[in-house]
Amino acid sequence: MVEASFDSFGSAASRPRILALANQKGGVGKTTTAINLGTALAAIGEKVLIVDLDPQGNASTGLGIDQKSRTISTYDIMTGEAPLDRAIRPTAVPRLFVAPSTLDLLGLELEIANDRDRAHRLKKAISMLGLAQTTTGEEAFTYILVDCPPSLNLLTINAMAASDAVVVPLQCEFFALEGLSQLLKTVEQVRQSLNPGLSIHGIVLTMFDSRNNLCSQVVDDVRAFMGTKVYDTVIPRNVRVSEAPSYGKPVLLYDLKSTGAQAYLKLASEVIQRERALLAA
Repeated sequence: MVEASFDSFGSAASRPRILALANQKGGVGKTTTAINLGTALAAIGEKVLIVDLDPQGNASTGLGIDQKSRTISTYDIMTGEAPLDRAIRPTAVPRLFVAPSTLDLLGLELEIANDRDRAHRLKKAISMLGLAQTTTGEEAFTYILVDCPPSLNLLTINAMAASDAVVVPLQCEFFALEGLSQLLKTVEQVRQSLNPGLSIHGIVLTMFDSRNNLCSQVVDDVRAFMGTKVYDTVIPRNVRVSEAPSYGKPVLLYDLKSTGAQAYLKLASEVIQRERALLAA
């Protein structure tokens, strides 16, 4: 059974926490958050894998993985042509690794549409990764972050079916709550049909501009609507965060002292605090 596959990691306490970063709206800071949250978690001692499930491959590029070097990608993982451990690449950040994507993912949905296990491809691949690490004695990942495409398609469904929880980056803009409602419906559908344990880990407000009254109003509205599901940490609009991907670097490597880098370090600490609270409950 699929649920039993997590035994490949040993005890439940030793297996990685799997978080899907999802929002069907593009340009909200989803990939930026995947890169920089992963970097921040690694910086404070976690061993982190970012699985790039977005055909655009921006998380891979933002971590310095050249397009031509992606000979084995998440496309090969999702089609079953290669195991996940063969796609994993180190990054310039110690303890941070990435399974890169390519544009081949664009055609995946049609290729596997008729397969019975189409929604569990990623979950199976992650399970086999745990078996491989257990067999070789390699240190296991403590966090796996899945960067979803900006749409609620089969790739996103796979990410949610494989994950413990969803992290939702939400830009501080007028239509923020409208898009959030649809995403929450999708999470609930996945929970009911594919993954009963799925939850919302938290909503991270991004691109916040304190000079903009609308941004402050959006923050208030989202907190009123979602309560404690909204992280305390707010990611500011910061030019260093925007510049870093063009250099193939996370903002923590590009400018550690920037407000954006410091915000992602705070977010990582908050994520870990929530994890500890869950374990203690």
